[in-house]
Amino acid sequence: MSKIMVVEDDVSLREIYSIRIVAEGYEVVSAGDGEEALAVAVREKPDLILSDVMMPKISGFDMLDILRSTPETANIKVVMMTALSAEDQRQRGERLGADRYLVKSQVGIEDVINTIHEVLGDRAAPEAAPAPEAAPTPEPASTPAAAPAPEAAPVPAPEAAPIPEPAPAPAPEVPALEAVPQPEAQNEQPAQPEAPAAPAQ
Repeated sequence: MSKIMVVEDDVSLREIYSIRIVAEGYEVVSAGDGEEALAVAVREKPDLILSDVMMPKISGFDMLDILRSTPETANIKVVMMTALSAEDQRQRGERLGADRYLVKSQVGIEDVINTIHEVLGDRAAPEAAPAPEAAPTPEPASTPAAAPAPEAAPVPAPEAAPIPEPAPAPAPEVPALEAVPQPEAQNEQPAQPEAPAAPAQ
């Protein structure tokens, strides 16, 4: 189990960082200023020091300079945290041998935890972590392979049926006119009956 030393003069921040680091499985020791941190570092031999820069008695930069100049603490990993975002302050921290330099206003506690893992080498940096490969899903043995669908036979287009011409309508039958008897003229005289012939004597 790796041991982390938290150096922070703000008691609340020191407790917050310590609780979160313990939750990651690390052992934690702490110090309230740079002077105390030097004594704890020699005694506890932490694997990494998470330290503020602006502290009473001895600043974080001065503490780092002494750590790197002391054979017993020269190889301890150091992550500096500060509210100073000036580039010259960052360069000073790197020149004194800081492994990482974080600006408090630009990072959250999860960024700090990820940086600790990265510096200690016990977990890859989040941006460099390879994506997990998806395990192939075995196909159930009982599922038969789907047969290929038969090709549909081409359906011939129906031929257009010829339209029959309409038959001519038959002419209506006209009934034959019967001869209408003409009335006889009224001035015709009825025929006189002939007189019977006289018997021969």
